[in-house]
Amino acid sequence: MEPLPLALPADTVQRVASELRCPPTDERVALRLDEQDKLRHFKEYFYIPKVQDLPPIDLSLVNKDENAIYFSGNSLGLQPKTVKTYLDEELDKWAKTGVFGHNIGKWPWITADEKIVGLMTDIVGANEKEIVLMNALTVNLHLLLLSFFKPTPTRYKILLEAKAFPSDHYAIESQLQLHGLDIKKSMRIIKPREGEETWRTEDILEVIEKEGDSIAVVLFSGVHFYTGQLFNIPAITKAGQAKGCFVGFDLAHAVGNVELHLHDWGVDFACWCSYKYLNAGAGGIAGAFVHEKHTHTIKPQLVGWFSHELSTRFKMDNKLQLIPGASGFRISNPPILLICPLYASLEIFKKATMKALRRKSILLTGYLEYMIKHCYGKEKEGTKKPVVNIVTPSCIEDRGCQLTLTFSCPIDYIFQELGKRGVVCDKRDPNGLRVAPAPLYNSFHDVYKFIKHLTSAIDSAERKCGSVV
Repeated sequence: MEPLPLALPADTVQRVASELRCPPTDERVALRLDEQDKLRHFKEYFYIPKVQDLPPIDLSLVNKDENAIYFSGNSLGLQPKTVKTYLDEELDKWAKTGVFGHNIGKWPWITADEKIVGLMTDIVGANEKEIVLMNALTVNLHLLLLSFFKPTPTRYKILLEAKAFPSDHYAIESQLQLHGLDIKKSMRIIKPREGEETWRTEDILEVIEKEGDSIAVVLFSGVHFYTGQLFNIPAITKAGQAKGCFVGFDLAHAVGNVELHLHDWGVDFACWCSYKYLNAGAGGIAGAFVHEKHTHTIKPQLVGWFSHELSTRFKMDNKLQLIPGASGFRISNPPILLICPLYASLEIFKKATMKALRRKSILLTGYLEYMIKHCYGKEKEGTKKPVVNIVTPSCIEDRGCQLTLTFSCPIDYIFQELGKRGVVCDKRDPNGLRVAPAPLYNSFHDVYKFIKHLTSAIDSAERKCGSVV
């Protein structure tokens, strides 16, 4: 989907170690990589939690004044420092001008979403008219499926990956029920091969080729929330459309994480949230994409006042003049207090650029992978040393920031011990620890310190459990 960097992460780590004449796992390697990082100053644009403020912390194990090792941007991104300023400006405008705030100021409330949508174009690879900022992710998914899922007696299935994020799974179930369809017959779920944890692209394409004539919509994650696998969006899109299917993606874990080219790839529709890698805060305003090729053929099935052209919206004649394209899917006015945090983050993305962020991310997560494999790789099997397995694909083209880890000793203890040491990551059933260094605010030294804390956490977990399981 994207060209490989000039050097693989492991090669870069080993080259730097050779230059420094030290082992690749030495702290000096992390510090040198940070020195060479042209994006390192963007960390100063965010509030980094202090370990003393974290609920699970054990102050006997850490320096209370240090920053946390925050590797949970795949769940909730950190707060940009300008958020409060932008919110205060709009609250002040409301206090001083009341209803006039709809039409005055830097962001007239009635068009606030349109004022910032241009900042999304580089992030998702689309033009402005293909993007709309509105609602929450699952609401947008429902709105899109109402327009793109039009089952017939012969084409009535929705294809998705096994263990999709629950909200996607429930949305598809409810859409099938809405059309009176049998879920077991109409919900086509593709699993990884027996004994494997991630999907092979050829297996997905084979199902589409064999069953595509009965599939109405192919709906996959861009990046799988549990495994961290980046699906081959252009290949899946091309295969699905060749069989007459509409192809859409939930980009919750992809947007702001990997480079996307939705327009050029020909994706029919997509949706995403903004509170993970886009750092817009919990419950932040979400986004949707509808390819411009559908501008005059795919219409929203549910409309509201903000689906109407702005130029005649206030005529109040109840004669809908539908905005063509993605903006016609809007139903209600934009929430200015959710627009502000998103803008604060998007202006940082504009300065950094997705291309540069992705380049750093490949090396940052590659360095994390290198350190884990060196300290806890499968070659440790058969020894008394614990093994850490990386579920996420090793190929850099098949993943984003996140690595999902499983352990040969009980994960609950390890997770608790990491939390005590100021490491913020998360645990997902059945047994995965999700670790996601974000290139906007994480450093290579963060990774180095994470490995030190992981070693300490595993040692402590082993003492509690008695032995490696």
